[in-house]
Amino acid sequence: MFINKYIENLRLGLTKALPSAEAHQKMMPSSRRSDLISRPINANTRQSSVLILFYPKQNELYTIFIKRQEYDGVHSGQIAFPGGKYEPDDKNLIYTALREANEEVGIDISSIEILGELSELFIPPSNYLVLPVVAYTERIPEFIPDIKEVNQIIEVSLNELLSTANISSFEFNGTGNKKIIAPCYIFNDHKVWGATAMIVSELTDVLRNI
Repeated sequence: MFINKYIENLRLGLTKALPSAEAHQKMMPSSRRSDLISRPINANTRQSSVLILFYPKQNELYTIFIKRQEYDGVHSGQIAFPGGKYEPDDKNLIYTALREANEEVGIDISSIEILGELSELFIPPSNYLVLPVVAYTERIPEFIPDIKEVNQIIEVSLNELLSTANISSFEFNGTGNKKIIAPCYIFNDHKVWGATAMIVSELTDVLRNI
C-alpha cells in the first residue's frame, strides 16, 4: 500500500516544475563550467536517455545502477544508470531508455510503467544530451547483464538513495594533470559522480518534495 501510494506521488511530482539546474549544481564537478565553455552543445551533440527504474523488494523501493566495463572511452568503468544513445529506429527517447535497459541488463520492458522524466542534462566530455526517464515495475526484475558492457549491477534502496550520509566528494587529476573536485554519492562502496550524480541530485530533490 505504501509503495503504491509513493509511486503515485512520484508520478504527480514529475508533472510539476523540476529543480533542474539548482539540483544539478549541488553535485557538479569543479571542471564542468570550463567544460561547458570549451565544449558547448553543438550540431554534433547526440541525444540519449537513461532509465531510472524503481521496483519493490523486501517491502522497500529499489533502483539500479550499472558499473560499466573498462574500455577506451570517457565513461570507462563509471557508475551509471542503464541507457545509451538514440538510434534512428527509436520512436522516441523513452523507447531509447527502455531498449538500452533491456540490452544492457535484460529488463523485461513489457512490465514497465513510465512515471515521467527529469530535466535533460548535457555531458560535455562525450557530447551527449541525456534525458533521464523514471519508471516503475511491480515485479523484481530478473537482471541479465550484457557482459560486454556491464561489469556489475548495483542495487540501491530508496533509503540509501535519500540518505545524506552517502554524500561525499573526492579529488583526482583530469586532463593536463588539472585537479578536479567531484561531489559524489557512495552506494555499496561505489562512487557515483559526474552526470549521474547530478541526475541523482535532481531525483532526490523530487523524492523529498513528495
